[in-house]
Amino acid sequence: MDHLTAIDVAPLAVLLPILGAALAFVLRRHPLAQRTATIGTLCLTLALESWLLVSAWKHGAQAVIIGGWAPPFGISMVVDEFSALMLVVSTAVSLTVLLYATGQGMADGDEDGPISVFHPAYLILVAGVSNAFLAGDLFNLYVGFEILLTASYVLLTLGGTTARIRAGVTYVVVSVVSSILFLLAIGLVYAATGTVNMADLAGKLADIDPGTQQILHVMLLVAFGVKAAVFPLSFWLPDSYPTAPAPVTAVFAGLLTKVGVYAIIRTETLLFPGGRLNTALLVVALLTMLVGILGALAQADFKRMLSFTLTSHIGYMMFGVATGSAVALAATVYYVAHHIIVQTSLFLVAGLMERRGGTSNVDRLGSLAKLSPVLAVLFFIPAMNLAGIPPFSGFLGKVGLLRGGVDLGTPLAWVLLAGALLTSLLTLLAVARVWNRAFWRRAEDAEDADPILLIAAEEARRPDIGATGVKTLPHRLSGRGDAAVLPPTMVFATGVLVALGMALTIFAGPLFDLADQASQQMLERTPYIEAVLGDSPAGGGK
Repeated sequence: MDHLTAIDVAPLAVLLPILGAALAFVLRRHPLAQRTATIGTLCLTLALESWLLVSAWKHGAQAVIIGGWAPPFGISMVVDEFSALMLVVSTAVSLTVLLYATGQGMADGDEDGPISVFHPAYLILVAGVSNAFLAGDLFNLYVGFEILLTASYVLLTLGGTTARIRAGVTYVVVSVVSSILFLLAIGLVYAATGTVNMADLAGKLADIDPGTQQILHVMLLVAFGVKAAVFPLSFWLPDSYPTAPAPVTAVFAGLLTKVGVYAIIRTETLLFPGGRLNTALLVVALLTMLVGILGALAQADFKRMLSFTLTSHIGYMMFGVATGSAVALAATVYYVAHHIIVQTSLFLVAGLMERRGGTSNVDRLGSLAKLSPVLAVLFFIPAMNLAGIPPFSGFLGKVGLLRGGVDLGTPLAWVLLAGALLTSLLTLLAVARVWNRAFWRRAEDAEDADPILLIAAEEARRPDIGATGVKTLPHRLSGRGDAAVLPPTMVFATGVLVALGMALTIFAGPLFDLADQASQQMLERTPYIEAVLGDSPAGGGK
């Protein structure tokens, strides 16, 4: 009875953020009440999704059909271990980023953008992410992507600066093109099979002409590949994300590309089993890893460097999908959760670095470890985690992926293994360079360092002041072009995400058990299909 109750309320994971967005808009003239409503909505959503995760772990895949139409005609929402884990991780990250944005807004007087727009758009973004993770049919997945597109364009252009509008236009054009391709693929799928329900398609796609099936497969992969930012479809990302405000960039980097990765994993395991395009995916994975990390090494701006590492590490996920084994798929599930948290943490750290030092260009920074030891720790832990240094979760996830490649044993798989190890080493080199330049070296040795940063570094060395803050400088809270003291709420939110990243290591055993269970069920396909079509007692199709 408990698990039936849990699945009954699954649509609230989408409905709660939408209702919260409406409430936030009504409260647009009351900033404090608006912030409280938004944070409260995400807390309720996170509690609900945690319940769904426990239910999915205990009872496996479950589905609810919206509107009273029998499957496969009704709108189905499916909760299994993978989708429930993605819901919990995405909402937890969204909540901490919102706390960060709240601290920044209170410190800056909300000068970066109208608060009345930010909070409703942010909740609509969360609703779109949740809808995509729960979607049991291709068209509802398309709707989730479109909700994301609408909300993300608003968030990306907050402040209305030229750079943000230009980046927003590029982002929207690329997203619309991929959405059109996705919609065309949906139309062709329906024409060929008479359904868009993914559980129903799992059986019917196998009966159509292999050539037609291949075309549909490629169209969906390309559409999702643009959204996931895999090479060579990732050209838009490094120029789009870094221009947005730090909280927006962080949530985009952590979540939006992973929705595309989720769609690829779901369709590859459920709709197109057998690995017909696995060789092509392995090549794409290798190029995504190497091109992305080489681009990161060429960047002086920390946020642009992170954008390239984001693209690079999508390659690890594609590696796991293309390997096709249960071990590799389980490692991919774990690695997706790891990357959402760690990548978001580093983008929040980038915002703190820019606020403390006046720029995100590492060539112009120095002495940050002395100016702000807490900031140094907040950077160091997720940076080492991203690079895959033991015993962090990045290392554990990569070991699982490498084991899957070894088990595959083909010459191309061995090339991928070498590429993955090289990418990890180059990631370490990239983050070590940021540490050496921005944190370790003296500000006096930086190129064209901000004068206030130089004064702050000098005063931090004086015994009567110490490294806790800049006492004689004007306290300018805008954080632009100065060495302003970091707001505690922003530091706290970043610290929470860093701690969540460490929790992935501490609780790696249970999480890998969950990932193993999720991968087995995805590869078997039967639990998902029975849950939706109602052929099993465990299926809550209603």
